[in-house]
Amino acid sequence: MSRRELIRMTGDEVTQFLAASRTMTCATNGKNGWPHTMPLWFVVRQGVLWAWTFAKSQKVRNLERDPKATVQVEAGEEYAELRGVMLQCEVRIHRERTQVAGVGLDIAARYGGVSRDEMPAEAHALIEKQAAKRVALEFVEVHRATWDHRKLGAGTY
Repeated sequence: MSRRELIRMTGDEVTQFLAASRTMTCATNGKNGWPHTMPLWFVVRQGVLWAWTFAKSQKVRNLERDPKATVQVEAGEEYAELRGVMLQCEVRIHRERTQVAGVGLDIAARYGGVSRDEMPAEAHALIEKQAAKRVALEFVEVHRATWDHRKLGAGTY
């Protein structure tokens, strides 16, 4: 078995890794030819990564021009601990306010550690208000690469 095969994550491992992770780095294609990378909080909805951001942000302008993005979620400090997921995606920009607010509520619930139903009415109202200036980003996976160096065993480089 190749080293690449040894470190590849299974689908279940990817699901667990993403559920435990907090931030993804999103790289879009800038108009000047340079990659534009930014951190995003995200949620996984039915196996698909979603985020929300300001509609006038540079990443949205880049995605309007070219809907391709690469996202990466990674963890580990030492080489033997490195693990991550890289997804090449076609990004769909959603502007419908109810849908944008729904993604915002899901993100607030995930990072706030409460369900949407447990959030106070004030939080719902704030997210609804913010949704007017934001978009939801749906990252439709085209290609996946994963790695988990912990599978190699200690001291194996």
